[in-house]
Amino acid sequence: MLDVALVGTGGMMPMPERFLSSMMIRLNGRLLLIDCGEGTQVSLKKLGWGFKAIDAVVFTHYHADHISGLVGMLLAIANAGRSEKLKLIGPKGLRYVVEGLLRIAQDLSFEIEYIELEDKASLNVIGLDIESVPAVHSVKCLSYSFTLKRRGKFDAEKAKALDIPKKLWSVIQKQGVLEYNGKKYTSDMVMGSERRGIKIAYCTDSRPFDELIGLASRADLFVCEGMYGENEKKNKAVENKHMLFSEAAQAAAEADVKELWLTHFSPSLSEPESFINNAAEIFENTVIGFDGMSKTIYFED
Repeated sequence: MLDVALVGTGGMMPMPERFLSSMMIRLNGRLLLIDCGEGTQVSLKKLGWGFKAIDAVVFTHYHADHISGLVGMLLAIANAGRSEKLKLIGPKGLRYVVEGLLRIAQDLSFEIEYIELEDKASLNVIGLDIESVPAVHSVKCLSYSFTLKRRGKFDAEKAKALDIPKKLWSVIQKQGVLEYNGKKYTSDMVMGSERRGIKIAYCTDSRPFDELIGLASRADLFVCEGMYGENEKKNKAVENKHMLFSEAAQAAAEADVKELWLTHFSPSLSEPESFINNAAEIFENTVIGFDGMSKTIYFED
């Protein structure tokens, strides 16, 4: 299973009840933070998932509303007692931006590892397979998918055919390899086909684009920006390279996702729920996100 929470759901500037863009994924007690806008510390404190277990921060891009909370966040992680290396991941230019910010936080208790991504990249962090594709924004920006893979079921018939004693079946399942009677057996020799895992897609600060459909395809959860609720603001969305609720919903429908969470609302959008129908008419399972909103996603049976 995976836990996911919206930490901040605002765009451009923080509001009294809505801090800036951030999302958290938790797997087996380890934490992955996506973007780190102003107010992230406050929302995380309310969420109660802690700071010390944050192993990586992934950035979509370096506009202030997505990274301005980083210095305080790093200090909070240090104050929580972290000594292990922390990964910072994002588009090219990451080190340049962060090293500038760190001039006011030079004595951290942990080392920072910078991972600067090409437009399309694949990596594994805290057990999640991460894929990136370039978004369509006014600066270099990436959209991401986060996938927790699931092994196939143990196939007893395969184990019997290999003459592996029943008492050793648990060994090869847990350790992945077994030495028996002078032969080496690996788990892939006794497992069935890989089963459906859990997938979360994340896109913010972008116009709709073709590769987003593939990135989000059949995701259990699609978290997407809805900067403007009103369809009448299409020209403004195009000009500022953001999305309408209806455009995010159209992407969700085309990608055949299970659920859509809208986030990254314009400061002028004081009541985003007023425009939910603009999305729900296109993709029924649409939810208006809010700071602190969370969910546990389980493997399918």
